[in-house]
Amino acid sequence: MRGGAGGQGAAAVVLLAAGAIGCGGGTGHLVVAGRPPAVPYGGPLHVPRRDTAGRDDPASAKAAAGAAGLALECSGEVYSGGTRDPWSKGDGGRTPEEGLKAYFSVEQPDLPRYGYRVERRDAQRVLFSFDVGGRTKVAVIVARDQPGRPGWGPETSASCDPAELPASFTGKEPYEIWSDRAGHRVPVAKVNSTAGPAHCGWQQAHFLELDEAAADRLYARDPEGVLPPGTLTSRYEGDATLPADARDTGYHWHDEELWTSADTSKVYVRTSDRVEAWPAVAPDHACQ
Repeated sequence: MRGGAGGQGAAAVVLLAAGAIGCGGGTGHLVVAGRPPAVPYGGPLHVPRRDTAGRDDPASAKAAAGAAGLALECSGEVYSGGTRDPWSKGDGGRTPEEGLKAYFSVEQPDLPRYGYRVERRDAQRVLFSFDVGGRTKVAVIVARDQPGRPGWGPETSASCDPAELPASFTGKEPYEIWSDRAGHRVPVAKVNSTAGPAHCGWQQAHFLELDEAAADRLYARDPEGVLPPGTLTSRYEGDATLPADARDTGYHWHDEELWTSADTSKVYVRTSDRVEAWPAVAPDHACQ
């Protein structure tokens, strides 16, 4: 069972501030020669993107990603897509490779910063791909000399769920990726956990986000009582009993198993020697 400070934690938990996310570090060059894919992307390098502001679902992510979303080869849904801030004078590079560097500088994405290769290019755009097992999991399209944006810079990007990225990368990130009964990594869009943010003094708490039955809920472990009053909808229990209708989700993180019941106001985390009840987080309670 986790100690009081909890493990390092993760990605999509809406309660936490963006500062809790990792910085995409790694070893190796940003751009490599790589091997051409068995079936290279043959679609357009420019597709009009739709404004999906305020929507957080796979269809919206793909629509916002434009051509970059079409170039992905995800096992599941598109996890993120789009480009928040266009480059401006002084941001663009002299080469497509410098345009890719500008993407990491301008966007600060939580993605690997090594191992990209050129998959497609034309006179105005270049598609850079980050592949896992020969399949594109991150796609970044850089463009040249767009209106008001001189040089090469990021036009659009898209990525698969972090669970599809290499363990050598995700193991150094703040999120915890759970596994299913077969030992396969579960998408963080379905379940993820994270330690609380230090800048709010919540690092001894732990959060878990679970998306089940089309409902996305957030739960927390707070053995030290560091969360402000009203944050949790009920009391955290460090020595609980599984209810009669408890169901093993099959999700586990190391020796911890995630159980649920008809009462969605709490979830249960079970190990070989005890069961904890994690209550739901009240709406609109977030670290500021």
